[in-house]
Order: sequence, then structure tokens, then C-alpha cells
Amino acid sequence: MDAQEPTGALPPTGPRDWTDDHVARLLPALPGLDPVVEGAVTRMKRLSVHLRHVRERALADFGLERHEFDTLHRLAGHGGAAAPSVLAAELGLPPVSVTARLDALEERGLLARLPSAADPRRLDAVLTDTGRATWRGTMEVLTREEERLLGVLTPAERAVLDGLLRRVLLAAETPPPTVGGGS
Repeated sequence: MDAQEPTGALPPTGPRDWTDDHVARLLPALPGLDPVVEGAVTRMKRLSVHLRHVRERALADFGLERHEFDTLHRLAGHGGAAAPSVLAAELGLPPVSVTARLDALEERGLLARLPSAADPRRLDAVLTDTGRATWRGTMEVLTREEERLLGVLTPAERAVLDGLLRRVLLAAETPPPTVGGGS
């Protein structure tokens, strides 16, 4: 192997995908490119785009905007009821923005505001039956596609993939060390 040849460059053993050809086109222009890293990152990007398109179609089918689904999703994750302040913190939004979202979802009959079980002086956002059915219907479409994609892997392979992606994401969530140290 000569010094210019990237390490880890293994030809695909099965069918070639779009990324294999992409990497092959880049290698002559970027001789130091690690084809395994480029392949993995490109595939993650393409999967993300694919899943985003599936999500957009599902949201359109259920008459939801992305921000509406995100709000219903957070609510569902709290058993169907949560304080607006909790939703604001989880969504990373100012309370006034969450109030506007909740107003619109309440107007559409997807949630109601009811006295909080923890503090009856406050109102919680609570999924209605229609809101829960809309969220579940959207989730069923998304889950079916995720299961179709990951269904090509054995349960053990899915567990390995999950663990590897967790490690990569933990690295992404950790700020890189600062260079220098000057004050």
C-alpha cells in the first residue's frame, strides 16, 4: 500500500450504493480522504434526508406542521400532559412561543388546557383523543419506515449500530478541546 492510499479502503462486498460511487469520485481529488469515514458520514446524511422526507409526507398526510408535531410529540412523551414551562424548556423556546403553539393546537382540537394535577392553579396542556390519534398515526408511519430500514439488520446488528452511533453522538455533544489557552 503506498503512502497516498487511504487506510480502510475496502471495496464493497455486496451491491454498490450511491455513496460508493460518490467516494470513488472523490478519492482522486482528495488522496488523503478516508473512504470509510466519508462513506459513513455520507450515508448518515442521506439516511437523515430520507427520513426527513418520510416525516414531511406523514405530517402532510395528518395535516400537521413540523412544529405542531414536535409539540404533540413532547406532550406524548409526558404521558399526554405537561406544563407549558416544561414544554418550553424541552423545545428550547421562549414561553410566549410555546403559548402560541398551544393556542393553535387547542383551536384545532388537538389539545386542551386543564388544571394541573400538581397545582390546580396552573393549566397543563393535555392531548385530546384527536391529538393523541393524530400523533400516533404520524408515529406509525415513521416507525414503519424506520423498522423497514433497520429490518435489514439482525437484532444484534441493530444493537451494535445503536451503540456505535451513541458513541459518535456523544463525541458530537462534547465540545472539542480549546486550542491554545491564552487569556
